[in-house]
Amino acid sequence: MTKTFSDKVRDIVRKIPKSKTMTYKEVASKAGNPKAARAVGTVMRSNYDPSIPCHRVVASDGKIRGYNRGARIR
Repeated sequence: MTKTFSDKVRDIVRKIPKSKTMTYKEVASKAGNPKAARAVGTVMRSNYDPSIPCHRVVASDGKIRGYNRGARIR
């Protein structure tokens, strides 16, 4: 069975070690589409699986963007 882009993104993010981060662009590149950073954001924004540490995916400037659990984004 062929994995979807979303499946690949979730698999990559699930493997980010504690105390490490990756940018949306880095995740997109590893998932096979370096121009799909916004799509990675969409996948992470709709993630409610606690086994996928979406808080470890950050913007290129190192800031958390649109994280759906935890601190409020202003």
